[in-house]
This record gives sequence, structure tokens and C-alpha cells, in this order.
Amino acid sequence: MKIAVFSTSQYDEDFLSQHNTGHQIVFFKASLSEESAVLAAGFDAVCIFVNDIMNKQVLDKLYQSGLKLVVLRCAGFNNVDVDYADQLKVPVLRVPAYSPEAVAEHAMALILTLNRKTHKAYNRVREGNFSLEKLMGINLNQRKVAVIGTGHIGQAFCRILKGFGCHIKAHDPFPSAEMRELGVEYGTLDATLQDVDIISLHCPLTVDTQYLINADRLQMIKPGTMLINTSRGGLVDTKAIISALKSGLIGSLGLDVYEQESGFFFHDFSELIIQDEQLSQLISFPNVLITGHQGFLTQEAMTEIAKVTFDNIDAFEAGSPLVNRVEIPH
Repeated sequence: MKIAVFSTSQYDEDFLSQHNTGHQIVFFKASLSEESAVLAAGFDAVCIFVNDIMNKQVLDKLYQSGLKLVVLRCAGFNNVDVDYADQLKVPVLRVPAYSPEAVAEHAMALILTLNRKTHKAYNRVREGNFSLEKLMGINLNQRKVAVIGTGHIGQAFCRILKGFGCHIKAHDPFPSAEMRELGVEYGTLDATLQDVDIISLHCPLTVDTQYLINADRLQMIKPGTMLINTSRGGLVDTKAIISALKSGLIGSLGLDVYEQESGFFFHDFSELIIQDEQLSQLISFPNVLITGHQGFLTQEAMTEIAKVTFDNIDAFEAGSPLVNRVEIPH
């Protein structure tokens, strides 16, 4: 098949080329949008990532030029109009679980860094400053952590927390029996958010989870709570988060995703002025740590993404069952 791959970095090219099962691939650094859709004219399939736009307008343009298949090299699909793709009879395939441990370990890295302030210590020591002032953290052992979403990533994260000796509270519409055996205490969302030291989000972005963390729910949390989001930016109301940081409701914030990240993440703006007041404000806070959506970026995860992506394409071409198809409830 002739496949257009959008939003590519060098690591995408390296891993997808290495695991290509015989297809004609053209890599585009540009993100997919209504303006860039023309680049995929005449291609059988498009392969997209988290910030590419596959709405009705883009689908129409691509379908008219021969689109037969949409392949996501990620688990989330909130950026795709799956209903309309289904109407066009264009399957949407994804990589449902490339490496849960990769994202879970990155969430823990954010927690450890914010707690023990190793990023600040690193910068101090490089300047010859060995003072320990304002570097104090807390023991994670015996601390209470709320895990919102216990799918593959959330479960991997719970296992890590268990190793640290944390008390784990969780909320998920479909509680895991295995996690209950691990000692995870399930409850309603509001009950889970209360009286914890850390909140970590591990759920998809849907109509129901949009702004899951908002001004009202922030009033329920214990002052000084740490909030971690490695899932999707739209799970939190950024304006409310900034207000909670100023008031001290949120003691520290770790983000690997951002609500308006599509214009910034995966690109180099080091010589430019960031034209996003909320993002600039978040970066300025001393108790905020932001990474550019790198939670997935491990060798194991990239290998699995590439392999499953081509498994999906090969299954479609062979007329085999599409086990990773995004299904629309009817």
C-alpha cells in the first residue's frame, strides 16, 4: 500500500522504516490538517499521531482522493471523527497498548522530580551551588495516591506505586479485579480525589472526561496536592489549574500533555516567543514541570508501535480481521 505518514520525527522514520513489511511509505514532517491534506492525495492510507487532525473536512478531502484506511500510531483517537470515517467505510485502526510501562514510568519520573527537586539540584550543582535550601521533599512511602483510570497504563502505574509503599485509591468505570487484589481501593471520582497527596490521570479524552479536573473538583482536593497528567491535555481545565497553583490548592504540577499542545509540542521554539499566555505562565511557575509529550518515547514502545502499525496495515490489505479497529457503538 502507498502510505502517507504525518507528524514524523527522525525516530518515527527510523523505527517505521526498520519494521516496514513491504509498503511504499512517504514521510511528512507536517501535521495533518485541512491545509496539509493535499499532501496525501492519491495515497491508500494515512498514518497519523496524537495531534494530527482527522475531522470530517479532512476525511472528505482524503476520501475523494482515494483514502481507504486510517492508521493511528497511538492509543488515543479523540482527534479522529470515527463516526464519519465509519460512514465512509474507512476503517480506523490504532495501537491500543504499545508499552503501558513507558508512560507509567514517565509519570513516576515526574513525581520523583517534582518531589525531590532533582531538576533544580542538577542546575545548582552545575553552577557550583551545593546548598540544600528549598530542596526538601517527602517520603512517598505510606502516601495516598489517586489513580484516575486503571487501564493498561493505570495498572502499570499502580504496580509502580505499590513498590514505593503507597496507599492507592482509584476510579474507573470498569474496576480491575487484579488491581483490587493488589490492594487498590476503588471509589467514585469525587471520593477518590479527596484526601490524597498525589493525583495521576490515566484515562482517555472523551466527551465525558473533558475537563475532568475543573474548578469545582479542585475545591475538593487537599491543599498542596500534586497533580500529574500524562494522558491528554483536555482532561484538565488549564485556567482552573493556574488559579489553583496560585492559591496553593495544587502544590506541584507535572504535565506531559497540554490542552493546546498541537501548536507547540514536537517542535523547537527555543529561539522564538511562545504565543500562548497560559503555557508561558505555567512554564514560569517554580513548582511546575512540563515535558513535551515524551511519555511514550522508549525503544520498546517505538518498536511495538511500528510492529502493530504494520500488522494493522497488513491485516487490512489481506482482508483479515481488524483486531485493533476503533469500533463505534450502535
